[in-house]
Amino acid sequence: PALFMENARKGSIVSRANSIGSTSASSVPNTDDEDSDYHQEPFKESYKDQRRRAHTQAEQKRRDAIKKGYNDLQAIVPTCEQQDFSISSQKLSKAIVLQKTIDYIQFLHKEKKKQEEEVSTLRKDVMALKIMKVNYEQIVKAHQDNPNEGKNQISDEVKFNVFQGIMDSLFQSFNASISVTSFQELSACVFSWIEEHCKPQMLQDIVIRVLHKVKSQLY
Repeated sequence: PALFMENARKGSIVSRANSIGSTSASSVPNTDDEDSDYHQEPFKESYKDQRRRAHTQAEQKRRDAIKKGYNDLQAIVPTCEQQDFSISSQKLSKAIVLQKTIDYIQFLHKEKKKQEEEVSTLRKDVMALKIMKVNYEQIVKAHQDNPNEGKNQISDEVKFNVFQGIMDSLFQSFNASISVTSFQELSACVFSWIEEHCKPQMLQDIVIRVLHKVKSQLY
């Protein structure tokens, strides 16, 4: 009986020890899992932060580029300069800057087209002057080759009478056809008069009539 009681007491102690060990083991966290989470979680957070930071930087660069572009437009486009002192403290909106830029570009296109037309006109004038220069050089050369040819030339007074007769005839029709109520009406009448009274055949008839009149006065 004594041996039986001793074995029973030892068994109870072992059972209690196992129970305590099991309870203690279950209450202790898994150190392997904890170590794994400890190393992985900061890596995930750092990667997310890195992506967020890169996105923020890219967005900031984009905003800075847009801001610089609008500032450059305001500096380049003259119409973006604020003339009203009452709103001088207010910054121009992006919509206004873009609209003023569009208007300025359209203005530049019109000015370019106008300048191209002026250049074309000047080139034609230069060509006409060159032709006149060649003709006058030929006249001078012919006069130098025949110095006695100009002795029987018509006087300047007669030439003026011919010119006056032609201009008087044209002015009569011009005065009868032109209205000077406004510049717009004057312009319209001038073009209409040119088309009607300055045709080659009509000008030729006027010149012939004036020449006959001057000739009859001379002889």
